[in-house]
Amino acid sequence: MRASLLTKLSKKPSQNQTANAQHASLKVLGRYVKTNALLAIIAAVLGLWALQLLFSYLSELDALTDSYTMSDVLKYILYRSPYFLEQFMPTGALLGAVIGLGLLANKSELVVMRASGVSLYRIVGWVLQPALVFALLALAINQFVLPHTNQLANDINSEDSGASITSVRGYWTMQPRFKAAADSSDSSKNSGTAEVQPDGSDILYIDYADVQGNIGTVKRWHLDNNGNLQTAIHAKGGQYTGRIAIDTPNAKPREQYRYEWQLNNMTKLTINKGFDSMQAKSETDTLSLPFAPESVYLLTRQAEDLSLTQLYQHRQFMRQQDKRSLSHELAFWQKLLSPLSILSLVIVACSFVFGSLRTHSLGLRIVVALLFGLLFSYIQDLVGFISLATGFSPLLMVLLPIIASALLGGYLLKRQM
Repeated sequence: MRASLLTKLSKKPSQNQTANAQHASLKVLGRYVKTNALLAIIAAVLGLWALQLLFSYLSELDALTDSYTMSDVLKYILYRSPYFLEQFMPTGALLGAVIGLGLLANKSELVVMRASGVSLYRIVGWVLQPALVFALLALAINQFVLPHTNQLANDINSEDSGASITSVRGYWTMQPRFKAAADSSDSSKNSGTAEVQPDGSDILYIDYADVQGNIGTVKRWHLDNNGNLQTAIHAKGGQYTGRIAIDTPNAKPREQYRYEWQLNNMTKLTINKGFDSMQAKSETDTLSLPFAPESVYLLTRQAEDLSLTQLYQHRQFMRQQDKRSLSHELAFWQKLLSPLSILSLVIVACSFVFGSLRTHSLGLRIVVALLFGLLFSYIQDLVGFISLATGFSPLLMVLLPIIASALLGGYLLKRQM
């Protein structure tokens, strides 16, 4: 009796020790797999990044001029490098996962892990953890780095923002103009309200604005009711001077103020009937808009140059104006869901390795992974164009390639169970 009790007591510590030993071995094994995957992903991302920097440098050499020197090229590539890094993170994570697991497969280490009882999904979970680091890094670059570096790069190489008639950079808008009627009735005079009648429309263009209220080149064309050009105004820049309240009954909150800028170095061209024209220059003039300088800043920036929070603010502002910008909505969902793109591609990478442990070489797996990464990128661009052309939901169109990639990877992994 006493001997049997001692035997039972002696067995309990051995079982606990066995469980602890298994747990410790899994921790060591998991750390080993994560380290291999992390180093492989880092090497793949840095390799693709370096190639893109080299190709961009070579392409910029053709644009060298007296005003765009070699130092400007190096600065442009430096400021553009975070954008290149973020763009190649999904494909780099895909290649890195294939390389990291492929090296383990070539040494039969994955076979030993599976034979020892380590589940396939546990191994995939180990690989997803370092990939998650890059997913969060891509999100941080989009939020905190790209708005500043892209603007610095555009300031250096601004040939795209020239005065081309096909350029859509900056902010364009058409606003109706009204004037007081000359023959207003007595009833309107007695009531204190003046009748107004349409006076054509104004086409306004602002090429640049910052958060401090400074604006760049401003162009404004006035068309009469028949669409004939009456005046053309060009100003080299302006500064925000403040807002004025508008006493309008039943006005919406966003219509209670007008925001004014003082324009500098203004040139006005007046076209009279018979095509006679007259040009006049003025030191200053006033530009009035119905929205604040922060909104002008958002409206003059391209979607890819805005952070996630700025894209959200742009979306809210457009909703207040009862308008919609599909390009900015598409950029918002692409940046917000970029971590899911990286993780879905890593799942596909794992399925490539486990599905061909013996029949295919590591080189073939890398080639297939690279082709799949390029295909995924092209499909993302394609669905983005479809969303812009048809007006389909940008969120749905961005999610479709991600969901399809994740389902494909899950299906291929399930076949290996």
